[in-house]
Amino acid sequence: MTIGLNEHLITEILNSPNAPVLVERVKAILDKEKEKREAFYNQITEQEKAEFINGEIIIHSPVKKSHNEVCGNLLKIIETYTIENDLGFVGFEKILIQCTRNDYEPDLCFFNKTIAKKFKKDQALFPIPDLIVEVLSKGTEARDRGIKYQDYQNHGVKEYWIIEPNKKIVEQYLLNEKKEYQLELKTKTGEITASTIEGLVIPIPAIFDKKENHLFVKSIYQMK
Repeated sequence: MTIGLNEHLITEILNSPNAPVLVERVKAILDKEKEKREAFYNQITEQEKAEFINGEIIIHSPVKKSHNEVCGNLLKIIETYTIENDLGFVGFEKILIQCTRNDYEPDLCFFNKTIAKKFKKDQALFPIPDLIVEVLSKGTEARDRGIKYQDYQNHGVKEYWIIEPNKKIVEQYLLNEKKEYQLELKTKTGEITASTIEGLVIPIPAIFDKKENHLFVKSIYQMK
């Protein structure tokens, strides 16, 4: 796991004569937040899509049809391909990813085989995946492009896709040598090559159109 530190902020605190007081105040706040996070783990149910972000519990509203269709299409493609090639585990919506401070339930995520084989049947908290996909909605876009983008990057999620279901645009971000996200692809046409799922190349229309999706999923069985 790679955690990016804001050196400028740290230097600013250390240069302040109130540094010890500031650190103690932050520690007290984080200690209370830790208690709230433990309660969150005990309170959430399988029926809720909930996340813990910077000390706050976020309960998600029901998704729009376009959001649901894109998530379903991608799940069919990636899960079918992963199973056919024995590559790992695909998580969908209710998989709770545990970061240093926050807990997220991505729309879709992929864990390679080495990580996935350690999972237990009753596992409820999951480590950092190789790939995360977030499908934008009006209520989540700020977080998907903000705190989640930053957290996924800092925790070493190798590949991050952001999808705009209404505009039918796919953005692909990959970690570069500096461990920072670099925009690899932004398109509504052509194909997207998954960096973390060996050999998977998805036609963009198969992400948004059910008929194109059905045809591509059928073709996966013929790829071997």
